Amino acid sequence: MKLDILAIGAHPDDVELGCGGTIAKEIANGKKVGIIDLTRGELGTRGTAETRDDESASAARILGVVIRENLRFSDGFFTNDKVHQLEIIKMIRKYKPEIVICNAIDDRHIDHGKGSKLASDACFLSGLVKIGTKLDDNKENQEPWRPKHVYHYIQWKNIEPDLVVDITGFIETKIESVLAYKTQFYDKDSKEPETPISSKNFTDSVMYRSRDLGRLVGVKYAEGFTVERYVAVDSLFDLK
Repeated sequence: MKLDILAIGAHPDDVELGCGGTIAKEIANGKKVGIIDLTRGELGTRGTAETRDDESASAARILGVVIRENLRFSDGFFTNDKVHQLEIIKMIRKYKPEIVICNAIDDRHIDHGKGSKLASDACFLSGLVKIGTKLDDNKENQEPWRPKHVYHYIQWKNIEPDLVVDITGFIETKIESVLAYKTQFYDKDSKEPETPISSKNFTDSVMYRSRDLGRLVGVKYAEGFTVERYVAVDSLFDLK
């Protein structure tokens, strides 16, 4: 299956928090979107790897993505090396996305910056003819494929975006997909330990960040991204 967009996150819930509204909007526009989670989030203080599996499946249904796979890298300890790059290259060549969206380039959690560079490097390497890969169930070599664009969503830190996407009309879907991770986020009745993302303030911040980015560009809600290459347009009148 060829995808229009492949979103990659170090942990289940990264994609929902970072670009859930954009994904929902593109799916509504008829695009095929998939998600690759690098780890199961097994080091998370709240919940378990198994509950995160269930929650990520629920979030995928809410967003309407056509595929979601987990590479089961080691949470907290995966590295940007050949072994891990090749696994992501296999996914890029399998789904041939036009656009890849990755973790934030820098963030509080060490996996986010690592995951960002790992995925970005794999996008480049995936286009090299002399790197051979095969899927486990196929004896034939995969064809090289390099996405046309690589974007990075924003997570904990308030990174200045290079571009913003109007997600007005899709903020509710984004929030619903985030809250599918019931063990991770605010629940006044939860007996689990508190974490930086389990407070009501954090859950509220997902909404008010989208509202603030929207305010800056004259819409109700928006999501921000950084880019690796300049964004080109045919005319100044293409810009909103």
